Amino acid sequence: MRFPARPLAMSLGVFVLMMSPGRSGEVPAFARDVPAVRSGSPVLSFNGRDLSGFYTFTRYHHYQDPLRVFTVRDGIIRVSGQETGGFTTRESFSDYHLIVEWRWGNETWPPRRFRARNSGVLVHCVGPDGGGLASWMESIECQIIEGGTGDLIVVPGKGAPPSLSSEVRTGPDGQPYFQKGGELKTLRKFGFHWWGRDPGWKDVQWFRGPEDVERPVGEWNRMEVVCDGGTITYILNGVLVNAARDSSLTSGKILFQSEGAEIFFRKIEVRPLQK
Repeated sequence: MRFPARPLAMSLGVFVLMMSPGRSGEVPAFARDVPAVRSGSPVLSFNGRDLSGFYTFTRYHHYQDPLRVFTVRDGIIRVSGQETGGFTTRESFSDYHLIVEWRWGNETWPPRRFRARNSGVLVHCVGPDGGGLASWMESIECQIIEGGTGDLIVVPGKGAPPSLSSEVRTGPDGQPYFQKGGELKTLRKFGFHWWGRDPGWKDVQWFRGPEDVERPVGEWNRMEVVCDGGTITYILNGVLVNAARDSSLTSGKILFQSEGAEIFFRKIEVRPLQK
């Protein structure tokens, strides 16, 4: 839904720049240019007690959760990762500032038991539950995965896949990496790597690249996603890691994935943009 202006509830988003996100400590100038975001009071937030405002869905059990994939305890949401799916907002949103604090757990599950811990936050989710790759919804994914947290991925549904554009450079592996001022490229499948992703990335547990902005396993991360019309800006721990525009999807639900690895969430806020 589109939010009305709320000037009396306005707050100024403040970002703290992490100057040493990885082992090299080098952050390109465009990644330090983090936009200030004006947003209002939350219209949805995790209440610390239960999943009010959200519902759960998994590939094989749908709206039932006999495996207790999703639980809330001591002000924290635990997603076990045992079955693919997610917990999703009941409402749809557009033009918002999403703030999420998350950290990895230790547990992983087949078939990804020894692969990189994997999850994600899907924005602009539309269509039926399970309509995106059998477990999620058609959407744009803000990827959370060891070594690749910061990627933006197109998640197809039943019809024509959504499209997304970004300024990129071509890496040594032939893949597109976000680079402000680079070549404008539009995709309808896969997506755009964040600027510092290791081109030698391997899908193995504990993988960590030299530029990684994601904090080590067990430490809390702050993820911010700004959705403004067809523009999506992804900020991780105070660093601009990715940005895209001309998204064919501009509104929808927000989904927090279960994908083979234990992950915890302690803060979720959806704040309307103030323009």
